[in-house]
Amino acid sequence: MPDIRHDWTNAEIEAVYDTPLLDLVYRAAGMHRRHHDPSVMQVNQLISIKTGGCPEDCAYCSQSVHNDSGVKPQPLMSTDEVVAIAERALANGASRVCLGAAWRDVKDNQQFERVLDIVTNVTALGVEVCATLGMLSPEQAHRLDEAGLYAYNHNLDTSAEYYETIITTRSYQDRLDTIQALAGTDISLCCGGIIGLGESPADRIALLRTLANLDPHPGSVPVNVLSRVEGTPLADQPEVPVDDVIRMIATARIVMPDSIVRLAAGRHLLSVSEQALCFLAGAYSLFSSDNNIML
Repeated sequence: MPDIRHDWTNAEIEAVYDTPLLDLVYRAAGMHRRHHDPSVMQVNQLISIKTGGCPEDCAYCSQSVHNDSGVKPQPLMSTDEVVAIAERALANGASRVCLGAAWRDVKDNQQFERVLDIVTNVTALGVEVCATLGMLSPEQAHRLDEAGLYAYNHNLDTSAEYYETIITTRSYQDRLDTIQALAGTDISLCCGGIIGLGESPADRIALLRTLANLDPHPGSVPVNVLSRVEGTPLADQPEVPVDDVIRMIATARIVMPDSIVRLAAGRHLLSVSEQALCFLAGAYSLFSSDNNIML
């Protein structure tokens, strides 16, 4: 389709991002309606199947061993535990279950075998299954594909230039290598970023350019708003203005028309009317907790 491009420049995306807000939302809403059913809202259930103890030093994360956030490490959940939560989510209207493990990378061990079993059993419920497990090899990606995994989440977080300000224990190229590891599988890529890390508008534009120039575009693009957590280096960051959130979502919708733009972390920071503007601007998917499925 003529709307789909993979050759965006920073200047072109900046021109979109800097459009007067209501004009930007209007343009994004039109793009959304050309590519998606505006009456559909997808709900994603996030399950932390292995919590805390992550060796990465991500400055925003409560699960890093480098941050004194008070999160107590928990072992990998059993298949039965995860399936029970997924069944509740499905009954409450979730269309995708997202499995998160606080690992730096996937190890070829018994824990990975259990993850494969979890993926197989949750997929059997008739729900899309997404996983975020850290860095991944092509061989591991193929095994997840064989187990029935629908999507893999591996966010870029921010621009390549700002990345090392937030994370030093792995490189931006490590992120891109995991994205490349999914090539040759039927697993859909879920890849977005976080705003509110102290980045500049130029960093946001550079992030969007990297995502928009992937071929194909990510199937899903989560827009996360920093949830400030005591004990992390970013606990004192200022709140993100809601118009910045809307601007990010609308620009993502315009430059990646077929992608599912997800209003992800930080949704609880927005009022119902602010969330509605995000949906008007092109988001049509949200994340929920076990006890808070719907908006």
